Amino acid sequence: MNTQPGFVILLQRDKPAMTRNTFDEQSSAYASYRPGYPDALYDWLTESCTRRDRAWDCATGNGQAAVGLAGRFGTVNATDVSEEQISHATPDNRITYSVQSAEEAGFAESSFDLVVVAQALHWFDFSRFWPEVLRVSRTDAVFCAWGYNWFHSTKEINENLLEPLRSLLLPFWAQKNQILWRGYLQDDIQCPFRRLEHPEFEIQEDWTISQIVKYIQTWSAFKKSRADRRVANEVDRVISRACRVIPPNEHYSVRMPLEIVAARTQVELV
Repeated sequence: MNTQPGFVILLQRDKPAMTRNTFDEQSSAYASYRPGYPDALYDWLTESCTRRDRAWDCATGNGQAAVGLAGRFGTVNATDVSEEQISHATPDNRITYSVQSAEEAGFAESSFDLVVVAQALHWFDFSRFWPEVLRVSRTDAVFCAWGYNWFHSTKEINENLLEPLRSLLLPFWAQKNQILWRGYLQDDIQCPFRRLEHPEFEIQEDWTISQIVKYIQTWSAFKKSRADRRVANEVDRVISRACRVIPPNEHYSVRMPLEIVAARTQVELV
């Protein structure tokens, strides 16, 4: 477990034991190969908040969003239900990490000026999560959740790697991923807060074929597919062929559009 200076882990031992999931597996790889979020998104969130004392990054994973908010807010609390993920989160003396659930966090009422969820909202129990957000939010606080949809690259990468893998891995994605892919529709998430207009954002990376493959290997669908020998062999064949035909040292544009939910939390429920 990470014990570098400025890294605080608070384990709520009185909570029920957490079930193992694909996000617990290979958490160090998850931290290394997941793409970063654009600075423009953090800038917009900062400008949208009337106060910038304290932010909560809920379901922080490897701490990417927490690190993006650190320095923009006085204090950042970052939580995740996975102790394994928290142990691999990026240390920062401006961030307090803790193992807690999204639906029942141990924070006082009216604690936060901003609550964010990066790449995780679709996993939550909305009937319990929204009241928790309302409880811990200060007056006129901002809530924002985002996630990236299927990514796009060059024609060469799309045809040799992404399109074949999309078909092979489709049966292994959890049903709840559809909530993200549909764009966090109101009918799916039942957000009770008044929405904020927001700009469009996307992740842009320049990756080698090796970096793209390592990112794909962090997907929950990829991990689940390894249990099916036939599919695993076919996936390996696609990856092996792509790595043979695509120049290994060149960098390729990777674009991931962000699906976003933004709202003011301290408003009359609708």
